[in-house]
Parts: sequence; structure tokens; C-alpha cells
Amino acid sequence: MLKLYSYWRSSCSHRVRIGLNLKGLEYEYKAVNLVKGEQFSPDFLKINPIGYVPALVDGDFVVSDSFAILMYLEEKYPQPPLLPSDLKRKAINYQAANIVSSSIQPLQNLAVVKYIEEKAGADERDIWAKTHIGKGFAALEKLLKDYAGKYATGDEVFLVSFHCFIYVRSKPFYNTQSSFQKQGVETPIGGIEV
Repeated sequence: MLKLYSYWRSSCSHRVRIGLNLKGLEYEYKAVNLVKGEQFSPDFLKINPIGYVPALVDGDFVVSDSFAILMYLEEKYPQPPLLPSDLKRKAINYQAANIVSSSIQPLQNLAVVKYIEEKAGADERDIWAKTHIGKGFAALEKLLKDYAGKYATGDEVFLVSFHCFIYVRSKPFYNTQSSFQKQGVETPIGGIEV
């Protein structure tokens, strides 16, 4: 059985849980409390040497990083798909997922936020994060405007829908809102358990 090392508030872990549930895969949830520093325990560092969640264990194979995990699951369990078959929509899913993964999510990571605060102070941390998270949302809106349907890139749930969903439905970080949030977008994945 698959084992997912996860933290309930981790957006990266959240996307993997959504992917696992969309594919109907059973898995054992292994809680790692980031606030208590459990990600730095010797046992967890054997699973993921960088000390981040999520990490997925499949037999004797370990893969970490939410994007890598989701691509692994897509290859190993292709149905139902997390990516559209249309090449352009697939590329848009990759691009948007990477904007979230590299331009929005890291700026809310506990380690990053703490480091910025230590180096520049809480006020600068908030200004810096708000500026860069806002740029990420603006880029997503421009990228997805010509592809959106019922969901982010059409009328089916694909990778980008649940990459974005976490930020659209959550309390805006650092008072940064996208037009998705301002419009009160409905949960883009329906009744899928996350």
C-alpha cells in the first residue's frame, strides 16, 4: 500500500492527497507535524533528506516533491488522468502548476517565511511575500483566461485545477487576492475528499 508522509496544512501535501483521491488510490496517511519540527527527525530525514513534505513511499521506492509525486502517479496509474490529452492544454497545466509551485507556494513555506523575517523583519517579509505572490496570481489569471471552462483548463478536473484550488479557497495570504478569490469561485473539484 502507498504511504503518504504529509502535514494537514501543507498545500503541497494537499495537492497530492487530491491527486490520490481523484485516482481512487488507497494510501496510508503518515502525519508529519511541521510546527513541531518532526520533518527534521532522523527517521523522516531517511525518507526525505531535505526534510519537506510530502513524500510518497511505494514499496521500496520513495518520491518526494508534490509535482514529482503527481507525475509518478500519473505514469503508474494513468486512469483517471490528471492531465488532458490535448497537448496545448497539457502544456498549460504544466506551466500553471509550475507557477504555483515556484512563484506562489514557496513564499508561504514556513522555512522561507521564517528566514525572510529573521533577515529583514516581519514588515518586510509581508511586503515581499505579498508582492511576489500577487505576481504569481496575475500570471495565472493571464495564462488561464483563454483555457478556462467549468474548471481551470476546461470542463474536467486536471492538475492545475487542484494546484490553484488550494489558494483560491483559502484565506488569502498576506492580503493578496486574485480575481478568482474576489469572484467567489466555487470549489473546483466538487465533492472530492481532500
